[in-house]
Amino acid sequence: MSTAGAIARRELGAYFRAPAGWIIISLFLFLTGIVFAVSALTPGQPASLRAFFSAAGWLLLPVAPAISMRLLAEEFRAGTIESLLTAPVTGWSLVIGKFLAGLSFLILMVAPTVLYPIILVAISDPAPDLGPILAGYLCLVLLGAFYVGIGVLASATTSNATLAFLMTFFVILLLLFAGVGGRFVPDQLKPFLYELSVSARVSDFAKGIIELTHVVFFVSAASICVVAAAALVELRRWS
Repeated sequence: MSTAGAIARRELGAYFRAPAGWIIISLFLFLTGIVFAVSALTPGQPASLRAFFSAAGWLLLPVAPAISMRLLAEEFRAGTIESLLTAPVTGWSLVIGKFLAGLSFLILMVAPTVLYPIILVAISDPAPDLGPILAGYLCLVLLGAFYVGIGVLASATTSNATLAFLMTFFVILLLLFAGVGGRFVPDQLKPFLYELSVSARVSDFAKGIIELTHVVFFVSAASICVVAAAALVELRRWS
């Protein structure tokens, strides 16, 4: 794990040394700022961030693929993967380190939005309930881990960062639309699509409902993506 930690620190620093990292943060804060201003600062409405957190899946859609697309694809393109995969660095340490870097960057990107509940508390009476707010931020972290996991897996399949971005983007988009698609499929398939639906789970978190099944879903899905990416890297190493 010390090797994975060193890789994570190096990759996290790389985000802030490149203009792309600051552009991603600016884009996310711009989008969240619009949603917050429109949904939470409406006169006469109860002070709540429910609409903001309900939109979390869509707010992360354009930025999560941008965070993860270069993590492994760039190593393959530049040919540096061979030098990285030398003892004591394993494919598992490399992928876990890259994943942790992407997730850490996403958490740092989300951190400035803590100002939104602070603003609501300062200007509203009565103050908003902190329970749904804490549940919403937990949702952002879990959802971000899932999205970054998908991105790492996509990045492990190609040396083209743009292709990795597109694969991640459309997989997330399909997951967001899974719940809507349940209206147009046979009844036998509806439970399956509901289980895949990200929007339904995010909606529960936005209401302040923390269900263990939702937490397990996001953690398990992210873990599966990371394990699959590590297996692909190990296969490339031995081939």
